[in-house]
Amino acid sequence: MDKSFMPKVFASHHSWYSSIVDSLKSTNNPQSSPSLIYSYDSGAHGFSAVLSGDELETLKKSPGFVSAYLDRTVTVDTTHTPEFLSLNTYSGLWPASNYGEGTIIGVIDTGVWPESESYKDDGMSPVPSRWKGKCEEGQEFNSSMCNSKLIGAKYFNKGVIAANPGINISMNSARDTAGHGTHTSSTAGGNYVGGVSFFGYAKGTARGIAPRSKVAMYKVLWDEGRYSSDVLAGMDEAIDDGVDVISISMGFDGVPLYEDPIAIASFAAMEKGVIVSSSAGNWGPALGSLHNGIPWVMTVAAGTIDRSFTGIVSLGDGETITGRTLFPASALVRDFALIYNKTFSACDSSVLLSNIPRGIIICDNIGSLYTQVRETAVSRVQAAIFISDEPELFDMPCPGVVISTEDSHALIKYVASNKDATASIKFQETILGTKPAPAVASYTSRGPSPSYPGILKPDIMAPGSVVLAAYIPNNYAATIGDYIFLSSNFTMLSGTSMACPHASGVAALLKGAHPEWSAAAIRSALVTTANPLDNTMKPIRDNGDVNLTFASPLAMGAGQIDPNQALDPGLIYDATPQDYVNLMCTMNFTQKQIMTITRSKSYDCSNPSSDLNYPSFIALYDPNVPKTSVKIFNRTVTNVGEGSATYKVEIVQPEDSIIAVSPETLVFGKTYEKQCFRVSIKYRSTKTGKVSFGELVWIEANGKHKVRSPVVVSPVVSSGELGFLGA
Repeated sequence: MDKSFMPKVFASHHSWYSSIVDSLKSTNNPQSSPSLIYSYDSGAHGFSAVLSGDELETLKKSPGFVSAYLDRTVTVDTTHTPEFLSLNTYSGLWPASNYGEGTIIGVIDTGVWPESESYKDDGMSPVPSRWKGKCEEGQEFNSSMCNSKLIGAKYFNKGVIAANPGINISMNSARDTAGHGTHTSSTAGGNYVGGVSFFGYAKGTARGIAPRSKVAMYKVLWDEGRYSSDVLAGMDEAIDDGVDVISISMGFDGVPLYEDPIAIASFAAMEKGVIVSSSAGNWGPALGSLHNGIPWVMTVAAGTIDRSFTGIVSLGDGETITGRTLFPASALVRDFALIYNKTFSACDSSVLLSNIPRGIIICDNIGSLYTQVRETAVSRVQAAIFISDEPELFDMPCPGVVISTEDSHALIKYVASNKDATASIKFQETILGTKPAPAVASYTSRGPSPSYPGILKPDIMAPGSVVLAAYIPNNYAATIGDYIFLSSNFTMLSGTSMACPHASGVAALLKGAHPEWSAAAIRSALVTTANPLDNTMKPIRDNGDVNLTFASPLAMGAGQIDPNQALDPGLIYDATPQDYVNLMCTMNFTQKQIMTITRSKSYDCSNPSSDLNYPSFIALYDPNVPKTSVKIFNRTVTNVGEGSATYKVEIVQPEDSIIAVSPETLVFGKTYEKQCFRVSIKYRSTKTGKVSFGELVWIEANGKHKVRSPVVVSPVVSSGELGFLGA
């Protein structure tokens, strides 16, 4: 509104706006009920109100009216990932699960910073009576630091101490000294924290995916070492304490399942209905680099987000170019000389760069962007513009921006035609709705799983690149050059470690909405409703491929996690503990090796089967053996929709393969009824080791549900070297 039009009879703008809204009420329409919501006087002059279309048209004729637009969802939140995953307060999984209230997420990690605002218990319900955990006292950590949000904190370092006799544990408590555990746990279940940002980027309100859930921390990773005995102890305790979800962003490579503490403990968790969400690892894009390819856990890949952090380059001729940056300060780069000299433009030597005149160096698209940024940061360069088409940028320790090759043409042309060319750079800009997104992160590890390639892994993809979440204030969150270290209570991190807690939070929401579902049912719902398309409605692309081709399920599983669709998946592929034992009975494990995982002789190998009732399909071949093969799968699906339903199958064939399904129609008479079907895949090996993929989709006759399973034909990939790999 134009405030100058306010009649003097009104004492304030608020009373004027109230009068306007009241005057819109129609005496001819009893349903007319316009109402004032907010009055604005500082940030804007005007008001928000609930109005009908007719009332709005009447308002437009009022003296002082300037403009009006529909209210919209705010999108500057927690790295923005809840919005990116379509979680909202009006419908879907958040309200259906009451934001995860009452569910308990156990995080196995580096500890927690209990003073972080993400763990305040404002608005939290009481601690569930079933909870058996505690807040373990230790160095700089007392029991009063837990509350109705952070309901437990324990630490496990006997393995570290045993392996290193006489070692001094620098922080002998559940307190986080690395920041990793604080970041992951707040991503999964952190409370609402307003007014946060990463040095001016991603401003908004931070909160976890399940903001009303409870969080319990089990510190098993130490500055002094990381040992499987401690990891196993932490998971064991979490199961006993009564968590609903275990979130574990770490993994062990090159070990068989019966020597993998995560595989062992997660089997016990699965038996008790606890879903274990794990990270796929950060060793992509090579095939077979994935860890946590455990058949009874959920393995999570990492993707990008539809948000970019930018710097605006303003050239002296008035043209502007938007680049990417995360430089953590509002640097004054104003009307600096542009320097484009082939002697320096490779930007691969800090010594050479330190000899250039004062100004903004332009770095050519040569070699590694990471190397260019690092060399520039430790030189005497005032500012830089990097020309690169590398899709991912994780930090920027110098006053610089990255622009695309396409955008660089205008820059180079301007410099070439003006001997006194100048530019300015404005930092700390955030843009939402970036397209295309998501894309598979280049670093995320790929399947097939070395521990058992016969199950398609990873399962799903979640946001993992440049994720904002809580951090520890006594460690640096960003750097400028070589010697300036900046701290922050919130920071941006990237990795499958960041993707995993997103999936953990969604699993907690599903557990709250469907407490009767098994761990396999929850994973099935997430897999069969995952979205294989980006926000341009095209197949998700793979940033790990130089040609940015469409991503394979070996990189992203079934696709981007879709929480609201997972609430009502239509059909689920369930599995029992004995089903997993039947699978192990085909893996050449001894009875003792199987018992290492199952902890009991109550299971037997009377019915061995590699045909696990899994919501995805993979057929393997040896590229060195030319032949045509046929693989048969038998599956059982359970109707979790309302009442009777009929589904028909649709198939997208992998290249050079033929999928057949029998029967092609499934008819369910009631909820929880089961139906079986058989899938055959005819395929042939290729010397090139080509990966092809398609999908099998059960579509309900009324169109309400689409139950989608990815199908992959892949070469067998040899397993990697033995060793622990943090995610």
